[in-house]
Amino acid sequence: MDVVLRAVHDSDLPVFFRQMNDPEAVHMAAFTAEDPADWAAFQSLWKRIRSSGAVARAILADGDVVGSASVYGEPGEREVTYWVDRAHWGRGVATAALRELLAEVPERPLYARAAADNAASRRVLEKCGFKVTAQASGFANARGAEIDEVVLTLDG
Repeated sequence: MDVVLRAVHDSDLPVFFRQMNDPEAVHMAAFTAEDPADWAAFQSLWKRIRSSGAVARAILADGDVVGSASVYGEPGEREVTYWVDRAHWGRGVATAALRELLAEVPERPLYARAAADNAASRRVLEKCGFKVTAQASGFANARGAEIDEVVLTLDG
């Protein structure tokens, strides 16, 4: 499978919106929008992301948009985030996309967060060199509760 990143196009947003409304994926990600089905809030979020200086990319697998990957935040505190359509889980797409994103954004340290029980996301991050450096808890909109999360760091 050929996995590449490219700049986000307006036409990607409805695809991302559909992907980010998959109930199983939302539960796994845990830390999601308060109402993932709010199209106006979703559009507003992506407008802020695209105008903020974040590095936001669409993930393509064999030419199809299958997710997104971004680096955002202030220097020294920048975080990575990614989302891959559930139909492509377990196929190496997230790992390949994150590796490409990290090659594009050489600054370090970079941080990531994941629900503590999201072993697949932790595995992707660890394959890309991130190490668990802290544990925390936070309110997970998708689960309606405070849950444990891990903070991972990628140093230079």
